[in-house]
Amino acid sequence: VFHNFSPRIDLWGTPCVVVSARSMASKTPVGFIGLGNMGSPMAKNLLKNGYPVIATDVFPESRKELQELGAQVVDSPAEVAEKADRIITMLPSSPNVIEVYTGPNGILKKVKKGTLLIDSSTIDPAVSKEMAVAAEKMGAVFMDAPVSGGVGAASMAKLTFMVGGVEEEYNAAQELLTCMGANVVYCGQVGTGQAAKICNNMLLAIGMIGTAETMNLGIRLGLDPKLLAKILNMSSGRCWSSDTYNPVPGVMEGVPSANNYQGGFGTTLMAKDLGLAQNTATNTKTPIPLGSLAHQIYRVMCSRGYANKDFSSVFQFLREEEGQ
Repeated sequence: VFHNFSPRIDLWGTPCVVVSARSMASKTPVGFIGLGNMGSPMAKNLLKNGYPVIATDVFPESRKELQELGAQVVDSPAEVAEKADRIITMLPSSPNVIEVYTGPNGILKKVKKGTLLIDSSTIDPAVSKEMAVAAEKMGAVFMDAPVSGGVGAASMAKLTFMVGGVEEEYNAAQELLTCMGANVVYCGQVGTGQAAKICNNMLLAIGMIGTAETMNLGIRLGLDPKLLAKILNMSSGRCWSSDTYNPVPGVMEGVPSANNYQGGFGTTLMAKDLGLAQNTATNTKTPIPLGSLAHQIYRVMCSRGYANKDFSSVFQFLREEEGQ
Protein backbone atom coordinates (compact mmCIF):
# COMPACT_ATOMS: atom_id res chain seq x y z
CA VAL A 1 0.00 0.00 0.00
CA PHE A 2 1.56 3.27 -1.11
CA HIS A 3 0.26 6.36 0.60
CA ASN A 4 2.15 8.97 -1.45
CA PHE A 5 0.06 9.36 -4.57
CA SER A 6 -1.30 12.11 -6.74
CA PRO A 7 -4.61 11.97 -8.63
CA ARG A 8 -4.32 12.43 -12.41
CA ILE A 9 -7.07 12.56 -15.03
CA ASP A 10 -6.92 9.87 -17.70
CA LEU A 11 -8.15 10.26 -21.30
CA TRP A 12 -11.73 9.56 -20.25
CA GLY A 13 -11.70 12.26 -17.59
CA THR A 14 -11.54 9.73 -14.73
CA PRO A 15 -9.11 10.41 -11.86
CA CYS A 16 -6.46 7.70 -11.67
CA VAL A 17 -3.76 7.15 -9.08
CA VAL A 18 -0.10 7.48 -9.97
CA VAL A 19 2.40 6.26 -7.38
CA SER A 20 5.17 8.77 -6.90
CA ALA A 21 8.80 7.77 -7.44
CA ARG A 22 9.61 8.93 -3.92
CA SER A 23 7.22 6.45 -2.30
CA MET A 24 8.63 3.63 -4.43
CA ALA A 25 12.17 4.59 -3.47
CA SER A 26 11.32 4.47 0.24
CA LYS A 27 10.52 0.76 0.03
CA THR A 28 14.10 -0.46 0.35
CA PRO A 29 14.56 -4.05 1.58
CA VAL A 30 13.95 -4.91 5.22
CA GLY A 31 15.69 -7.84 6.89
CA PHE A 32 13.66 -10.09 9.17
CA ILE A 33 15.16 -12.76 11.43
CA GLY A 34 12.94 -15.14 13.41
CA LEU A 35 9.83 -16.44 11.64
CA GLY A 36 7.98 -18.09 14.51
CA ASN A 37 4.38 -17.60 15.67
CA MET A 38 4.91 -13.85 16.00
CA GLY A 39 7.67 -13.13 13.49
CA SER A 40 5.97 -14.78 10.52
CA PRO A 41 2.77 -12.63 10.55
CA MET A 42 4.87 -9.53 11.28
CA ALA A 43 7.07 -10.18 8.23
CA LYS A 44 3.94 -10.84 6.12
CA ASN A 45 2.60 -7.41 7.07
CA LEU A 46 5.82 -5.79 5.85
CA LEU A 47 5.34 -7.59 2.51
CA LYS A 48 1.69 -6.43 2.39
CA ASN A 49 2.92 -2.85 2.84
CA GLY A 50 5.19 -3.15 -0.16
CA TYR A 51 8.52 -3.72 1.54
CA PRO A 52 10.84 -6.31 -0.04
CA VAL A 53 11.73 -8.70 2.81
CA ILE A 54 15.00 -10.62 3.19
CA ALA A 55 14.44 -13.26 5.85
CA THR A 56 15.95 -16.18 7.68
CA ASP A 57 15.07 -18.61 10.46
CA VAL A 58 16.82 -21.64 11.96
CA PHE A 59 13.86 -23.81 10.89
CA PRO A 60 13.68 -24.24 7.09
CA GLU A 61 9.90 -24.94 7.20
CA SER A 62 9.36 -21.49 8.75
CA ARG A 63 11.15 -19.88 5.81
CA LYS A 64 9.17 -21.72 3.11
CA GLU A 65 5.81 -19.99 3.64
CA LEU A 66 7.33 -16.51 3.54
CA GLN A 67 9.37 -17.38 0.46
CA GLU A 68 6.16 -18.43 -1.33
CA LEU A 69 4.73 -14.99 -0.51
CA GLY A 70 7.65 -13.28 -2.24
CA ALA A 71 10.31 -12.84 0.45
CA GLN A 72 13.93 -13.54 -0.35
CA VAL A 73 15.23 -16.23 1.99
CA VAL A 74 18.90 -16.53 2.99
CA ASP A 75 20.85 -18.93 5.21
CA SER A 76 22.14 -16.78 8.08
CA PRO A 77 21.69 -13.50 9.98
CA ALA A 78 25.06 -12.36 8.56
CA GLU A 79 23.67 -12.73 5.02
CA VAL A 80 20.62 -10.68 5.96
CA ALA A 81 22.95 -7.95 7.24
CA GLU A 82 24.84 -7.97 3.91
CA LYS A 83 21.67 -7.30 1.95
CA ALA A 84 19.59 -4.98 4.19
CA ASP A 85 20.32 -1.85 6.22
CA ARG A 86 17.12 -2.11 8.28
CA ILE A 87 16.72 -5.39 10.19
CA ILE A 88 14.03 -6.61 12.58
CA THR A 89 14.61 -9.58 14.88
CA MET A 90 11.90 -11.58 16.69
CA LEU A 91 13.48 -14.32 18.78
CA PRO A 92 12.46 -16.50 21.75
CA SER A 93 14.98 -15.51 24.45
CA SER A 94 18.13 -13.63 25.49
CA PRO A 95 20.59 -16.41 24.39
CA ASN A 96 18.98 -16.49 20.91
CA VAL A 97 19.37 -12.72 20.58
CA ILE A 98 23.04 -12.86 21.66
CA GLU A 99 23.70 -15.64 19.11
CA VAL A 100 21.88 -13.91 16.22
CA TYR A 101 23.65 -10.59 16.80
CA THR A 102 27.12 -11.60 17.99
CA GLY A 103 27.52 -15.27 16.98
CA PRO A 104 29.88 -16.56 14.23
CA ASN A 105 27.18 -16.06 11.56
CA GLY A 106 25.59 -13.14 13.39
CA ILE A 107 24.34 -9.79 12.14
CA LEU A 108 27.34 -7.88 13.52
CA LYS A 109 29.79 -9.95 11.44
CA LYS A 110 28.53 -8.30 8.24
CA VAL A 111 26.51 -5.28 9.38
CA LYS A 112 26.84 -2.10 7.30
CA LYS A 113 27.55 1.24 8.94
CA GLY A 114 24.34 3.14 9.66
CA THR A 115 22.17 0.02 9.75
CA LEU A 116 19.08 0.23 11.95
CA LEU A 117 18.61 -2.89 14.11
CA ILE A 118 15.23 -3.34 15.79
CA ASP A 119 14.83 -6.22 18.25
CA SER A 120 11.22 -7.14 19.02
CA SER A 121 12.12 -10.14 21.20
CA THR A 122 11.26 -10.02 24.91
CA ILE A 123 14.58 -10.30 26.74
CA ASP A 124 16.49 -9.00 29.75
CA PRO A 125 16.92 -5.19 29.45
CA ALA A 126 20.61 -5.68 30.33
CA VAL A 127 21.07 -7.83 27.18
CA SER A 128 19.42 -5.13 25.04
CA LYS A 129 21.95 -2.65 26.43
CA GLU A 130 24.83 -5.05 25.66
CA MET A 131 23.63 -5.49 22.06
CA ALA A 132 23.33 -1.71 21.65
CA VAL A 133 26.96 -1.24 22.73
CA ALA A 134 28.15 -4.04 20.40
CA ALA A 135 26.17 -2.56 17.48
CA GLU A 136 27.49 0.94 18.15
CA LYS A 137 31.08 -0.36 17.87
CA MET A 138 30.21 -1.49 14.32
CA GLY A 139 28.61 1.86 13.44
CA ALA A 140 25.05 0.46 13.63
CA VAL A 141 22.10 1.54 15.77
CA PHE A 142 20.23 -0.95 18.00
CA MET A 143 16.75 -0.35 19.41
CA ASP A 144 14.62 -2.65 21.56
CA ALA A 145 10.96 -2.79 20.52
CA PRO A 146 9.18 -5.68 22.26
CA VAL A 147 5.49 -6.20 21.51
CA SER A 148 2.21 -6.75 23.29
CA GLY A 149 -0.86 -8.27 21.66
CA GLY A 150 -0.11 -11.89 20.78
CA VAL A 151 -0.48 -13.86 17.55
CA GLY A 152 -3.94 -12.48 16.69
CA ALA A 153 -2.75 -8.88 16.91
CA ALA A 154 0.40 -9.77 14.94
CA SER A 155 -1.74 -11.15 12.10
CA MET A 156 -4.01 -8.09 12.03
CA ALA A 157 -1.11 -5.60 12.39
CA LYS A 158 -2.55 -4.42 15.72
CA LEU A 159 0.45 -4.99 17.98
CA THR A 160 1.68 -2.45 20.52
CA PHE A 161 5.43 -1.74 20.23
CA MET A 162 7.36 -0.39 23.21
CA VAL A 163 10.52 1.21 21.85
CA GLY A 164 13.79 1.97 23.61
CA GLY A 165 16.79 3.63 21.95
CA VAL A 166 18.26 6.83 20.56
CA GLU A 167 15.36 9.24 20.07
CA GLU A 168 16.76 10.59 16.78
CA GLU A 169 16.29 7.12 15.25
CA TYR A 170 12.74 6.68 16.52
CA ASN A 171 11.04 8.03 13.36
CA ALA A 172 12.96 5.59 11.16
CA ALA A 173 11.89 2.71 13.41
CA GLN A 174 8.33 3.97 13.57
CA GLU A 175 7.97 3.84 9.78
CA LEU A 176 8.44 0.07 9.84
CA LEU A 177 6.69 -0.67 13.13
CA THR A 178 3.46 1.05 12.08
CA CYS A 179 3.15 -1.52 9.27
CA MET A 180 2.96 -4.24 11.94
CA GLY A 181 1.24 -2.51 14.86
CA ALA A 182 -1.51 -0.10 15.85
CA ASN A 183 0.46 1.52 18.70
CA VAL A 184 4.13 2.50 18.72
CA VAL A 185 5.29 4.12 21.96
CA TYR A 186 8.72 5.64 22.60
CA CYS A 187 9.80 4.68 26.14
CA GLY A 188 13.29 6.19 26.44
CA GLN A 189 16.84 4.85 26.20
CA VAL A 190 17.74 1.28 25.16
CA GLY A 191 16.23 -1.25 27.57
CA THR A 192 13.18 0.82 28.52
CA GLY A 193 11.04 -0.93 25.90
CA GLN A 194 11.90 -4.26 27.56
CA ALA A 195 11.19 -2.79 30.99
CA ALA A 196 7.69 -1.71 29.90
CA LYS A 197 7.00 -5.12 28.33
CA ILE A 198 8.14 -7.06 31.41
CA CYS A 199 5.98 -4.90 33.71
CA ASN A 200 2.96 -5.36 31.42
CA ASN A 201 3.34 -9.13 31.28
CA MET A 202 3.77 -9.45 35.03
CA LEU A 203 0.43 -7.66 35.50
CA LEU A 204 -1.13 -9.78 32.74
CA ALA A 205 -0.07 -13.00 34.49
CA ILE A 206 -1.35 -11.83 37.87
CA GLY A 207 -4.62 -10.70 36.26
CA MET A 208 -5.09 -13.99 34.42
CA ILE A 209 -4.53 -16.07 37.56
CA GLY A 210 -6.95 -13.80 39.46
CA THR A 211 -9.58 -14.14 36.73
CA ALA A 212 -9.18 -17.93 36.61
CA GLU A 213 -9.50 -18.22 40.41
CA THR A 214 -12.56 -15.94 40.43
CA MET A 215 -14.33 -17.78 37.61
CA ASN A 216 -13.57 -21.14 39.24
CA LEU A 217 -14.94 -20.02 42.62
CA GLY A 218 -18.08 -18.62 40.99
CA ILE A 219 -18.68 -21.89 39.12
CA ARG A 220 -18.23 -23.84 42.36
CA LEU A 221 -20.85 -21.57 43.94
CA GLY A 222 -23.32 -22.46 41.20
CA LEU A 223 -23.01 -19.40 38.97
CA ASP A 224 -23.24 -19.76 35.19
CA PRO A 225 -19.76 -18.83 33.84
CA LYS A 226 -21.14 -16.63 31.03
CA LEU A 227 -23.34 -14.76 33.50
CA LEU A 228 -20.45 -14.32 35.95
CA ALA A 229 -18.19 -13.03 33.16
CA LYS A 230 -20.91 -10.57 32.11
CA ILE A 231 -21.25 -9.29 35.69
CA LEU A 232 -17.47 -8.96 36.15
CA ASN A 233 -17.20 -7.06 32.88
CA MET A 234 -19.74 -4.45 33.99
CA SER A 235 -18.28 -4.25 37.50
CA SER A 236 -15.06 -3.15 39.18
CA GLY A 237 -13.39 -6.56 38.71
CA ARG A 238 -13.33 -6.09 34.94
CA CYS A 239 -9.93 -6.60 33.27
CA TRP A 240 -8.47 -7.72 29.90
CA SER A 241 -8.31 -11.35 31.05
CA SER A 242 -12.04 -11.32 31.83
CA ASP A 243 -13.46 -9.24 28.97
CA THR A 244 -11.15 -10.00 26.02
CA TYR A 245 -9.38 -13.29 26.76
CA ASN A 246 -11.57 -15.19 29.20
CA PRO A 247 -9.88 -18.40 30.42
CA VAL A 248 -13.09 -20.45 30.84
CA PRO A 249 -14.06 -22.70 27.90
CA GLY A 250 -17.45 -21.74 26.43
CA VAL A 251 -17.52 -18.16 27.71
CA MET A 252 -16.00 -16.50 24.63
CA GLU A 253 -15.36 -17.45 21.01
CA GLY A 254 -12.12 -16.90 19.15
CA VAL A 255 -9.85 -17.21 22.21
CA PRO A 256 -7.53 -20.11 23.16
CA SER A 257 -9.90 -21.34 25.93
CA ALA A 258 -12.44 -22.04 23.14
CA ASN A 259 -9.86 -24.17 21.31
CA ASN A 260 -8.42 -26.42 24.05
CA TYR A 261 -5.92 -23.62 24.88
CA GLN A 262 -4.14 -23.95 21.53
CA GLY A 263 -2.39 -20.93 19.98
CA GLY A 264 -2.09 -17.60 21.76
CA PHE A 265 0.73 -16.94 24.21
CA GLY A 266 2.36 -20.09 25.54
CA THR A 267 2.75 -20.92 29.23
CA THR A 268 6.52 -21.42 28.66
CA LEU A 269 6.82 -17.88 27.31
CA MET A 270 4.84 -16.44 30.22
CA ALA A 271 7.09 -18.32 32.68
CA LYS A 272 10.12 -16.88 30.84
CA ASP A 273 8.80 -13.31 31.02
CA LEU A 274 7.97 -13.70 34.71
CA GLY A 275 11.53 -14.95 35.22
CA LEU A 276 12.79 -11.72 33.61
CA ALA A 277 10.53 -9.73 35.95
CA GLN A 278 11.91 -11.70 38.91
CA ASN A 279 15.54 -11.06 37.85
CA THR A 280 15.03 -7.34 37.37
CA ALA A 281 13.09 -7.08 40.65
CA THR A 282 15.94 -8.84 42.48
CA ASN A 283 18.53 -6.56 40.86
CA THR A 284 16.60 -3.42 41.79
CA LYS A 285 15.53 -4.71 45.24
CA THR A 286 11.85 -4.28 44.27
CA PRO A 287 9.21 -6.30 46.15
CA ILE A 288 6.94 -8.26 43.77
CA PRO A 289 5.13 -10.80 45.99
CA LEU A 290 2.33 -11.50 43.50
CA GLY A 291 4.72 -11.43 40.54
CA SER A 292 6.94 -14.00 42.27
CA LEU A 293 3.96 -16.23 43.06
CA ALA A 294 2.72 -15.99 39.46
CA HIS A 295 6.22 -17.01 38.31
CA GLN A 296 6.09 -20.13 40.51
CA ILE A 297 2.59 -21.06 39.32
CA TYR A 298 3.57 -20.85 35.65
CA ARG A 299 6.79 -22.78 36.27
CA VAL A 300 4.83 -25.58 37.97
CA MET A 301 2.38 -25.58 35.04
CA CYS A 302 5.30 -26.05 32.62
CA SER A 303 6.30 -29.21 34.49
CA ARG A 304 2.71 -30.53 34.55
CA GLY A 305 2.05 -30.70 30.81
CA TYR A 306 0.89 -27.13 30.18
CA ALA A 307 4.14 -25.84 28.67
CA ASN A 308 2.80 -25.55 25.11
CA LYS A 309 -0.74 -24.51 26.03
CA ASP A 310 -1.85 -20.88 26.15
CA PHE A 311 -1.19 -19.17 29.49
CA SER A 312 -4.96 -18.89 30.12
CA SER A 313 -4.87 -22.67 30.73
CA VAL A 314 -4.13 -21.69 34.36
CA PHE A 315 -7.92 -22.08 34.74
CA GLN A 316 -7.67 -25.75 33.72
CA PHE A 317 -4.64 -26.16 35.99
CA LEU A 318 -6.58 -24.82 39.00
CA ARG A 319 -9.49 -27.16 38.28
CA GLU A 320 -7.08 -30.09 38.15
CA GLU A 321 -5.36 -29.05 41.34
CA GLU A 322 -8.67 -29.31 43.17
CA GLY A 323 -9.26 -32.80 41.73
CA GLN A 324 -12.03 -31.99 39.26
